[in-house]
Amino acid sequence: SPPGLLLLTSFLLHVKEDRASPTRLVCDSRLIQKYIVEAKDMENRVGQCQALPALRCPAVLPLVDFTFQQWKSKSNETRRREILCDLALLVGAAAGAQGQVSDECGARQLGQLYRHANSFLLLLQTFSWEAGHWEPSCSPHSMEQSHISSIFLTYRQLVQGKLRFFFYDLAKVLCQ
Repeated sequence: SPPGLLLLTSFLLHVKEDRASPTRLVCDSRLIQKYIVEAKDMENRVGQCQALPALRCPAVLPLVDFTFQQWKSKSNETRRREILCDLALLVGAAAGAQGQVSDECGARQLGQLYRHANSFLLLLQTFSWEAGHWEPSCSPHSMEQSHISSIFLTYRQLVQGKLRFFFYDLAKVLCQ
């Protein structure tokens, strides 16, 4: 979908050939606000779909709430890894739910959420401050949910919370 591709396209257009740093993407605070609005819109649209059945296999979702004090005590690399773990769970939850939803409206919204979350996952994999690479075997705090709307709520909370603060903190470092 055009909005899902927008993040990846914006990222690719802003990456400089000599150094792969999506600095300009992080430095434009309007973009994260746009993604917050899109997350809210997706959540609202899935709520307008006909009654969606409970998932036969519950989705494993990350617990994305945090306290500001906890957040400030972490390094950018620790924050990035935490968000990557959260996004990996969300991508998996959206993919798993898509296979269980026959309703066209719900499946379309899950597909859009999958593309958006996966785009953020790919983007954040380009940032690294410490030696070593992100391992997909991380185990964030999680919960099982059988309501499709929970996937959208978790995604919105992640974008509004951790991702927004992470981009804000990155901008302070990268956009001087």
